[in-house]
Amino acid sequence: MIKNIATLIKRVSLLSLLAIALAPVLPAVAQVSPPPENPQRGSIGVQGTISSPPPTTGASISIPRNGQTFTSLPVTVSGICPNGLLVKLFKNNVFAGSVQCTNGSFSILIDLFDGQNDLVARVYDALDQAGPDSATTAVNYSNPQSGGTSRVSLSSNFAKRGANPGQILTWPIILSGGQGPYAISIDWGDGTPADLKSQAFAGTVDIEHKYASAGVYNVIVKTTDANGGVAYLQLVGVANGPLSQTDASKAAGDSPSTVTQTKIIWWPAAVLIPLIFLTFWLGRKHQLHVLRKRIERGERPF
Repeated sequence: MIKNIATLIKRVSLLSLLAIALAPVLPAVAQVSPPPENPQRGSIGVQGTISSPPPTTGASISIPRNGQTFTSLPVTVSGICPNGLLVKLFKNNVFAGSVQCTNGSFSILIDLFDGQNDLVARVYDALDQAGPDSATTAVNYSNPQSGGTSRVSLSSNFAKRGANPGQILTWPIILSGGQGPYAISIDWGDGTPADLKSQAFAGTVDIEHKYASAGVYNVIVKTTDANGGVAYLQLVGVANGPLSQTDASKAAGDSPSTVTQTKIIWWPAAVLIPLIFLTFWLGRKHQLHVLRKRIERGERPF
């Protein structure tokens, strides 16, 4: 009987030690398999969009005030808007700039035509569906350097444009008016130094940039002509992907690979360590008790 109890105690102790030894190395493994490259051989690709109604709530212009007159550029136009939508600003029905609505408000840096400018803000959803126009705000610009030549201006057919991090984002900008040569600076909104370009003649100018990590950035293009005239254009640049630091490590455009996440489970050790000490203590106490009883009865200890 005594030998059976001692054997049982030893087995419990050994099992407890084995559990502690194995607990830290029993990982919880989650594998994320990369999506297959598309298109695949023998496959047919289908692309579509889920239709949804256009925005029903538009933006409103708070600044500047209706009837305000300006003598210097640029001018900041700000107001409120439905969060998450793209806001495009128009002056006399000509695209003047864009920005993503954030926290229910927007702010766009623009220039103005000489004379009266009717400003209208319009929101667009991800399907490029337009919402209602804002109320028109009429402002005036008095050009202190007005002369025979038309003022330089900037425009684009793309209010928002994107590329994957680490890949080249190319953006055609339309430069018109003024007199060459033109100096162009582009602030890409990601903290990198502004790009500088020189353009001899008016026309379409391609600007290029690589974003290092995913995000939505305010791009501000500024040009100055030979007469000192200045034009501004604010746009929305997008580096595709979720907004996390993982994207910075994928800036080189590498294809995704299998990711294994290992979690070390420590709680079995925390529970079993006190039990082991208790088991040894009880076993030792039981052996001493049995030994004492055998000696009292005059028997051999073992």
